[in-house]
Amino acid sequence: MSDLTDPLGLAQALISCNSVTPADGGSLSVLSEALERLGFTVTRLKYGEIDNIFARLGTEGPHLCFAGHTDVVPVGGANWRFDPFGATVHDGVLYGRGACDMKGAIAAFVAGVAQHLKDGKPKGSISFLITGDEEGPAVDGTVKVLEWMKSNDQIPDFCLVGEPTCPVKLGDMVKIGRRGSVNMKIEIFGTQGHVAYPHRADNPVHRLIRAVSALTAAPVDAGTDWFEPSSLQITSMDVGNTATNVIPASARAALNIRFNDKHSGKSLTEWVRATIAQHAERFDLESSTSGESFVTKPGPLVDILRGAIVDATGVEPKLDTGGGTSDARFIANYCPVAEFGLVGATMHQTDERVPVAEMRDLARIYRGVIASFLA
Repeated sequence: MSDLTDPLGLAQALISCNSVTPADGGSLSVLSEALERLGFTVTRLKYGEIDNIFARLGTEGPHLCFAGHTDVVPVGGANWRFDPFGATVHDGVLYGRGACDMKGAIAAFVAGVAQHLKDGKPKGSISFLITGDEEGPAVDGTVKVLEWMKSNDQIPDFCLVGEPTCPVKLGDMVKIGRRGSVNMKIEIFGTQGHVAYPHRADNPVHRLIRAVSALTAAPVDAGTDWFEPSSLQITSMDVGNTATNVIPASARAALNIRFNDKHSGKSLTEWVRATIAQHAERFDLESSTSGESFVTKPGPLVDILRGAIVDATGVEPKLDTGGGTSDARFIANYCPVAEFGLVGATMHQTDERVPVAEMRDLARIYRGVIASFLA
């Protein structure tokens, strides 16, 4: 790891750390050492059992932040071609858990910074927000670090998250937003009774079926300028009734809605509540929103990222808001944010891997972003 302008050495050192969430495995110490070599002031921030860091070079604006995570998902099956924490390079490909999600991108951004610093101390500031809680509950990671950053006047002008956004080839997609996600649990209450005497009972299963049918009868919406239509999916229906001759006292269902910027978790919860109320007098509804939708609309900040991608790869990226959630949903509450990283084809899979040349190309893109943003 002597040459930080090449991402390979740091990526291997990070992958060698067994940092299956919530464990750190020494990964943040490895990263902190590299950043301190480049002149960053590193602040270790621990919340609960989660280790995080905020590191900054410079004190003036403009302020560009790179956000990511060193925690990884479990290895899974034992049929890896190489040791998942061995960081093996074979035929020009780096293997290991976290190679593309997202230790490779962290190493690439450090390399981009190191390349930029060869031309002298940059104008403005560069910072890193790195958590060990992205693959876990996401309670003691980015959320808490952002609160600390706000309290200490460290909020950036723009944040770039290094998630593996590219579906097929490096440069083909930038995430400028994400859909929101809300989970709900429904329990409808009836009156228990004998199936032979239904007039003496009130079947909650029938009421639940009608309520669910009403919720799924039509699309939630038709989409918006930057988002596809919201998606409501029933994830469970359960009664737990082992008797064939008993109408149960209650029936339950669960659903998830991935929603666009026409809605909020609260507005969708009220819509679901009103719909159920048309079919049941007695019910409980629990709702949990893991993230609201957000979008950083095309403009000067997104253009800097797009331009750096085109300059380095010749690929014109698609601006997209699909997929699941990421820590960008928290960052969007504080500053404009976009996501761009490696090809994600093998993330969370056995033999997770990234071509070394692709990782080096990503470092060149990041260097271009830094140079343009701090120009």
